[in-house]
Amino acid sequence: MAQGRGEQIITALDIGSSKISAMIAQRDADGELRVLGTGQRESKGVRRGYISDMQVAEMAIREAVEQAERISGEHATDVWVGFSAGGLVSDILPVEVELGGHRIEQEDIDELLFVGGQNFKVDGQGRMVLHAQPTLYTLDGLQGVKNPIGLHADKLGVDVHVVSAEASPVRNIDQCVRSAMLGVKSIVASPVATGFACLSEEERELGVALIEMGAGVTNISLFAGGMLAGLTSLPMGAADITDDIASHFGMRREVAERLKCFHGSATTSPRDNHDMLDIAPVSGGDDGSDAQRITKAQMIAVIRERLRVMADEIDAALKALGFAGALGRQVVLTGGGAELKGVADYLQGSLGRVVRVGRPRGLAGLPEAHAGPAFSALAGLVFHAASDPCDLSDFEPRSESNERQPTGTGWLNRLIQAFKTGY
Repeated sequence: MAQGRGEQIITALDIGSSKISAMIAQRDADGELRVLGTGQRESKGVRRGYISDMQVAEMAIREAVEQAERISGEHATDVWVGFSAGGLVSDILPVEVELGGHRIEQEDIDELLFVGGQNFKVDGQGRMVLHAQPTLYTLDGLQGVKNPIGLHADKLGVDVHVVSAEASPVRNIDQCVRSAMLGVKSIVASPVATGFACLSEEERELGVALIEMGAGVTNISLFAGGMLAGLTSLPMGAADITDDIASHFGMRREVAERLKCFHGSATTSPRDNHDMLDIAPVSGGDDGSDAQRITKAQMIAVIRERLRVMADEIDAALKALGFAGALGRQVVLTGGGAELKGVADYLQGSLGRVVRVGRPRGLAGLPEAHAGPAFSALAGLVFHAASDPCDLSDFEPRSESNERQPTGTGWLNRLIQAFKTGY
């Protein structure tokens, strides 16, 4: 992935619900990606992945990028931006052209991609297409061909992986980043980027579910056959756990977040009934109210109740995506919510599947503070940019291709159907 034709200096910007983080990386002469600098600011003006205050969010973006610039000594101009809000939709669409049996040349591949490019600017519901990436080719019904050049065929087809989102939230992020005097190289769906950082090539081939538990949104994506095969989003995340603690015990959010990070857990132990936690009231004691003491077990009970609700929703989403049967076993948990102690073990018991925590890997010079699951999407943006992906949504259609129409069926649809039938 890191040895594609992508640019030498890459700037990634992840706009999340709890933090806005930036990373500047460089590809070495041997193809290795090295982190030069990182920056992070509290996410202001963003709610559940959507821009809610343009000016405040713009300032946070500026500060995060400027911090990464100071550390790296590089000037950021164009950035790869992560889109982590809900409402993402994924589909596999086939495109096919007639060849008449001649030997396939690069011009035939280009023509096929131009035909596909005409159809992947917006989808049928007016949603904005973020990605329209060709995957594997089909030659006269032979599926799964990686490189068809030099072969003969009557029909050449390709399955195109399309990810789309509601247009307005994407435009808001684009405008916010440009207002911070940054060019937008591309807006990348968070599950697409995170898969690069946390999943091995073999996992993506065999089939794996990636659960990205952010602060305000939990993205659930299914990888199979080496690509993203389906995704859905839940409007809940780790911030909901914080809010439950704050409201249940009557404390400020920042106090609840600190207690969750330092003392929170998804698993219990007998000692939790004896460990006491001191918490200040919402008013800060100005009204004469005293600080209260709770047991660690009381806080964990609140955490586990919220996790129970989230686990039920996640399980229903996985089943709806067809992640079941013999191939629906492996789950990778990442995002800031994955840093909660014992959460992977809790979900493994609730979902009945093998769950591991996914962390970014393969980046040289990655600071320890940015090496946890909360920064998987940020690292994935760097990998995605370095892979220099071919995207049909960027292709300009040619006039001689206007009369051609996409036909055929995609092999991955049958793979997904195999999941649903418990293959």
